[in-house]
Amino acid sequence: MPINWSVSDRIAEIVFDVPPVNAFDSTTWLKLPGIIRQVSAREDVHCVLIRAEGRGFCGGVDIKEMQAHPERITDLNRGNYLTFKAVRDAEVPVVSAVHGFVIGGGIGICGASDTIIAADDAYFSLPEIDRGAMGGASHLSRMLPLHKVRAAFFTGGRIPAAEAHRLGAIETVVPREALLAEARTFCATIAGKSRKALVIAKEALNGLEPRDVDHGYRWEQGFTLEMYMHEDSQRSRDAFVETGKAAKF
Repeated sequence: MPINWSVSDRIAEIVFDVPPVNAFDSTTWLKLPGIIRQVSAREDVHCVLIRAEGRGFCGGVDIKEMQAHPERITDLNRGNYLTFKAVRDAEVPVVSAVHGFVIGGGIGICGASDTIIAADDAYFSLPEIDRGAMGGASHLSRMLPLHKVRAAFFTGGRIPAAEAHRLGAIETVVPREALLAEARTFCATIAGKSRKALVIAKEALNGLEPRDVDHGYRWEQGFTLEMYMHEDSQRSRDAFVETGKAAKF
C-alpha cells in the first residue's frame, strides 16, 4: 500500500508515497482513517508524525479518477471527512511535516493536525474552484485568518510557508533537507511526556475550540456535491486533466 507507517521511540510515522504527486484516489482516502486511528490508539505511541516522500506533501484528490468516475464523489467525500476527523480525534498529538505542495486534501490533514512544521519550499493551496469542486476552507480556517482564507479560496492561489508562518499557522520553517530531523526532534519532545497527560490535553484542547471544524467541513461537502452535479464541474476537471490549467468561463 502507498501509505506506510512505523513506530519507533514512541513516535508513529505515517508516510505518504503515492507517485507522482501524492494525490489519493477514493479507496486510499477511505483506508487512511483506519491507519490513523490504529496507530494513535497504541499504548506505545505518544505522538504521530505525518510526512511524505516525493515532490510534495499531498496533491489532494485524484482528479483523473473524478473525471472518469464522477459517481465516486460520495466515497471520496466520506474518505476525506473521516480522514480529517481521524487526525483531529487522534488520541495523541499529530504533527504534519510538509514540503513542496500542500493542496486540497493536504490542507485538510494539516488543518486537522495539532502542529505543522514546514520546509521553506512548501506552499498551501485550495485550487478547488478551478477543479470543479468545493471544500477545504473549514480546515484552512483553523490555520489562517478569515479574509486570507477567502482570498485563497476565491483565487485558488498559493500561500508560501513563510507567509503561513507569519500568520501563525506553522510552528517552524526550515530548509528542505532539515525537515525530517526537525520534525522528529519536535515529536521527540512531545513523546517524552506522559501519554495519559497528552490524551487528556488533546481532548481538552479540542473541546476548547470555538467552532466545530468537522461540522463545518460536512457543511462544505454539501456544496461540493452540488458543484459536482453542475456541468461546469466536469468542464473544469476535463481542462485540468487535458491541459493542466484552469478552464476558461
